Amino acid sequence: MLGSKGEGLEVKTFYEVVASCAAGLESLVAAEVELSGGQEVITGVGAVRWRGTLESAYRCCLWSRFASRVFLELRRFVVIDEDSLYNASLSVDWEDHLTENTTFAVGCTLSGESKITHSRFAALRLKDGLVDRFRTRNGKRPSVKIDRPGIQLHLHIENNIASISLDLSGESLHRRGYRDASGKAPLKETLAAAIVALSGWLSDPNTLIDPMCGTGTLLIEAALMFGDSAPGLSRGYYGFMGWLGHNDQLWHSLVEEAVAREKEGENKRWPLIFGYDCDPTVVRAARKNIELAGLNRRITIKQGEVAFLQASADKGLLLSNLPFGERLSETELVAQLYRGYGRILRLRFSGWRTGVFIANPELTDSFGLSWDHKFRLYNGSIPCRLLIGCIAGGRDQDFRWQPLTQVDDGVGNEFANRLRKNLKQMLRWAEKESVSCYRVYDRDLPEYNISIDLYGKWVHIQEWAPPKTIDPQIATARFKTAVIIVKEILGTRSDRVFLKTRERQKGRSQYEKKENIRKMFEVKEGGCSFLVNFTDYLDTGIFLDHRPVRARIFAAAKGKRFLNLYGYTGTATVHAALGGALSTTTVDLSATYLQWMRMNIALNGLSEVTNRVEKADCLEWLGECKFIYDLIFIDPPTFSNTKKEKRVFDVQEDHVGLIELAMSRLDKSGLLIFSTNFRRFQLADYLREKYLITDISKQTLPFDFSRDEDSQVLGVSPPGPDLNVGGQR
Repeated sequence: MLGSKGEGLEVKTFYEVVASCAAGLESLVAAEVELSGGQEVITGVGAVRWRGTLESAYRCCLWSRFASRVFLELRRFVVIDEDSLYNASLSVDWEDHLTENTTFAVGCTLSGESKITHSRFAALRLKDGLVDRFRTRNGKRPSVKIDRPGIQLHLHIENNIASISLDLSGESLHRRGYRDASGKAPLKETLAAAIVALSGWLSDPNTLIDPMCGTGTLLIEAALMFGDSAPGLSRGYYGFMGWLGHNDQLWHSLVEEAVAREKEGENKRWPLIFGYDCDPTVVRAARKNIELAGLNRRITIKQGEVAFLQASADKGLLLSNLPFGERLSETELVAQLYRGYGRILRLRFSGWRTGVFIANPELTDSFGLSWDHKFRLYNGSIPCRLLIGCIAGGRDQDFRWQPLTQVDDGVGNEFANRLRKNLKQMLRWAEKESVSCYRVYDRDLPEYNISIDLYGKWVHIQEWAPPKTIDPQIATARFKTAVIIVKEILGTRSDRVFLKTRERQKGRSQYEKKENIRKMFEVKEGGCSFLVNFTDYLDTGIFLDHRPVRARIFAAAKGKRFLNLYGYTGTATVHAALGGALSTTTVDLSATYLQWMRMNIALNGLSEVTNRVEKADCLEWLGECKFIYDLIFIDPPTFSNTKKEKRVFDVQEDHVGLIELAMSRLDKSGLLIFSTNFRRFQLADYLREKYLITDISKQTLPFDFSRDEDSQVLGVSPPGPDLNVGGQR
């Protein structure tokens, strides 16, 4: 075929060329091939074939952002067995492609119903044919070199049709040459580029933020695309460099063109490109990669948690490859992370667009966002989704109770009147203080020995065991009556009302599992979100009477190193972290509560990099701890024992040793907050003499628990001229 180049005419040789790619990227690669001059483009699963000149193949090597490799076909033939493969290899004019001094390597892939089933043996037979041909003709043979050989050959056999190709790329094209280090789950550059392309950012390139940027691959690929920088420009090796058919002049002309285009891209008005990651080690790796890519003036990377993410412009795109979990426990954490991430975006990024790349397609609805596009992609063999949509902003609407002012007179009227009276007072207080989880009835009437707590739109009713003087049948009837009245007055459905019976607990029975429903509900407290469970455990996952203490921790935590002992579900930890704590450490022995704690951390857009979770006995852990903390919170059980470790803890007997160990880990200007609900607790005089201690029990008693004055909260500070008071129950 004739074609023009400069003055005069030259004969152009056309080749069969194939570009391989990850499944789902075929259309993107096909578009690139057409721009590179490819003709008769055909797409298949994970491959794009075309007919084109050497220039089209070179351009694809240099400019393709989505292809993995580029193969130039040398020979196609029918293969029956290993011998026919060897004979076909023996007949190839290898002298046109390499000399006896050229190193080479052979790769092989098999698909379909091929009679050859061992790829490494097939590659070996092709190699044998090649070297035997050289040895027969001139007594010398080329050598095999696995790492960066002179030429890289590829054998592909599909349904007994074999093709021998020159791997022009030599190494996978995702290796751009700028990655110095990779994170735990690095995203291939080709896939990252596809995510950017499918996000639509290039059609409206405004502010781009990756809130969990890892080593910066997404941002680097976006910047390379915006700046019209050839992704292969920084590579020092290609598989065609030792090929006899290599046109060095053509290649250098394409490289010079790419350099000129890159310089022109530098003169464009660049958008703001930001990346954040919670891990300082990963942040350093990202900055190094960006520097190697020559983009340190274009991309800004900072250490930061998703929890503190803020919009830096009126509009833009948030694009990220989000974490995923393979095990059930990890998937539970990821689900809460997605949930919290969606809430943060709705609250702070109204009008922006967002794209999330996730490896958990079943969690697509966890974000609470509407998706305009859903792309099926693969990260290696893992099926993934790229979700693209516009963020409809606004704060989640708070639920408001509207109780009935009257109910029919009859059985339980006294209880109904008391509940309405309480609600009138409590609802007014809760709205004023922006409290959504609180107690509205606490055994006010002896005949109705129950507690009623409101958690957002859910009702939690606890029946306390009646005195032995009360007939159990009468107590049961009253409880049923009370439940009916609660539903009527609050006007709520039965599926939003949860019932429990409380009895005097022994040992750790209050923490043991009662059911296995595993249903979690999200509730709010201040600026924090928490997961509660109304069915499986006696306690819901958040102690409502600790609300003022958590508020104090939130206010005191900024810039502090926070330690939470007997951390339960980590509610105090979340308050400290969102209050600006420099770091938090939470210790508990229960695997159940540690997992719950991790989910609360993830739900609030926080990470375990700066919020460590430790499974350990608190006393043993303190004995081995070497760190110093500025703020320590201790809320130990009244009594606990463990059969496995044969360990017993009694708050009255053991509090001195516990507080002494904790104080040895407290900074000289720090504060320790000790809380117990043991009604007969007496602080040892020895501690009062040694430390500055302030009893803040009354200041930390919440309005809805004002009748419970027996719990104690102490602010403990090292001795000094100033009394540092803080507390919480």
